[in-house]
Amino acid sequence: MRGLVCLLAACAVMSAPLGAAPKTLDFYFVDVEGGQATLIVTPAGESLLVDAGWPGFEGRDPMRIQAAMKQAGIQHIDYFWMTHYHTDHVGGLEALAEKVTIKNFVDHGDNNETNAGGQKLSASYERARAKGKRITLKVGDKLPLKGVEVLTVASNGELLTKPVKGGGAENAACAAAQKRAVDPTENARSLGFLMTYGKFRFLDLGDLTWNKELELVCPQNLLGKVDVYLTTHHGMDMSGPAQIVHALAPRVTIMNNGAKKGGSAPAVDVVRASPGLEDLWQVHFAVAGGADHNTAADQIANLEEKCEGHGLKVSAGKDGSFEVVNLRNQHKKTYSARR
Repeated sequence: MRGLVCLLAACAVMSAPLGAAPKTLDFYFVDVEGGQATLIVTPAGESLLVDAGWPGFEGRDPMRIQAAMKQAGIQHIDYFWMTHYHTDHVGGLEALAEKVTIKNFVDHGDNNETNAGGQKLSASYERARAKGKRITLKVGDKLPLKGVEVLTVASNGELLTKPVKGGGAENAACAAAQKRAVDPTENARSLGFLMTYGKFRFLDLGDLTWNKELELVCPQNLLGKVDVYLTTHHGMDMSGPAQIVHALAPRVTIMNNGAKKGGSAPAVDVVRASPGLEDLWQVHFAVAGGADHNTAADQIANLEEKCEGHGLKVSAGKDGSFEVVNLRNQHKKTYSARR
């Protein structure tokens, strides 16, 4: 009898399904030629699309987003997050919404730019968002994603005023900070967020500009350190002062630049000098930067100005470890969890 019990127990173990691999938080940095479109898929299978690239170009950017969705294995977008009302960020949305179901449209409120171009863009956004539910976020609000925290740290010109968990350290670099002319555009009103999955942290501030970024980290770094940082404003020199980049101390920086937009030499120098930086990855080779101000070719998704639109993928674990893959050549690097 005892032998029969042992045999049955062994059979049960042998027939049990193998444990599934731990699920990851996945980011697809879509090439929209110097705009933004970042598709994020949570371990629970929910999707967040940050911006939708440009209009026109024979539907190029919506098609590239759809290709990323296919790769991610999703059929619809749960949340569309619009950082701000500029054509390179929201121009492709209306065409995308005609092809893909988008359930929720997240923004900072109405467009603050009321010129003819701004009105046209607002009307396009209103037509797209009419197909779903609108959500307007203020600083401190969180997006209801399962298992992942998405905290609004900048919205419509307002900024986080209290440190997040892990933030609050005095920033000695602020003594040398110099402000620039006030930016009256939508850039300074970008809807930015800090995403946390267990020990992994990711920051996207859209096109938030210089003075606003300084306020987030001076005199105290309210944001703390992050694992992956998406360069603000595509790596343009009107954003990304050393005071914020070095305070964030990202292990990996992703630059969503275009061939001739973003990826400026001063911005690259700031990133490279950041303490604790392990790697810079770029969506495009920046023509103006030349060999000295671009990262290694294996870590650039598109080397040619006229390209096929390859992207970058980041997969993060709850323990803080993550992997970056260049979808052009499948070159990948793994970053172990911080001790």
